[in-house]
Amino acid sequence: QVQLVESGGGLVQPGGSLRLSCAAPGFTFDEYAVGWFRQAPGKEREGVACIEQSWLGIYYKESVRGRFIVSYDSDRSTVDLQMYKLTPEDAGIYYCAAITEDYSHCSLETGAFNSWGKGTQVTVSS
Repeated sequence: QVQLVESGGGLVQPGGSLRLSCAAPGFTFDEYAVGWFRQAPGKEREGVACIEQSWLGIYYKESVRGRFIVSYDSDRSTVDLQMYKLTPEDAGIYYCAAITEDYSHCSLETGAFNSWGKGTQVTVSS
């Protein structure tokens, strides 16, 4: 397991954009799958995006496809989630998670991930 730290959450108006970052101090994501999840009050945690470093695979929850972009920033050693056209349904706590096995494959299922950050709040409201 590794320590993951999310940043970039905040308040944004509907239709706005926000960029989240996930860092792992002292660690690089070179060979691991990293996912972004979110959890709204009263709802289960759901996967929204995942990126595989070695295989360069990228996966999205259908409802965010075309609005969210997940990417790996090798200079900053972060996995970022750029979110556009946000709606109130996108609000929640966003978590970064990693599968710390070499050449791990992506998943949008929480049970596949063994390392989690503490989350960052995203609020979409006018």
